[in-house]
Amino acid sequence: MKSYRKELWFQVPARMDFVNITPQVEEAVRDSGVRDGLCLVNAMHITASVFINDDEPGLHRDYKRWLEELAPHEPISRYDHNRTGEDNGDAHHKRQVMGREVVVAVSEGRLDFGPWEQIFYGEFDGRRRKRALVKIIGE
Repeated sequence: MKSYRKELWFQVPARMDFVNITPQVEEAVRDSGVRDGLCLVNAMHITASVFINDDEPGLHRDYKRWLEELAPHEPISRYDHNRTGEDNGDAHHKRQVMGREVVVAVSEGRLDFGPWEQIFYGEFDGRRRKRALVKIIGE
């Protein structure tokens, strides 16, 4: 069995945004040489997410509005976590809702997606360098 590991690095300028990372993950699958297996992609920071959905700007705006309604950034005092000197209590909640990772089947050397599926890195406490892990295993 083959195993391949790659880190994808980001520095998202906004506090919250979504980055389509499908091309970078597809490149990692090609580089891995795996024809049949699994591809795990996970955020390696507790205020970021990896998820699968449609690459449609209206949907992304809806997500941002919905997440901000669910866990508003302000007032910062609403989160006990922020009493530690942080201001990102909301980002931890947003990450919990959007998830830590995705696993996609690799078939015939390609990501085996359903219609419209794309992989996104979700940032909820941006403006600093963070990373996601791509781990591919298979034959």
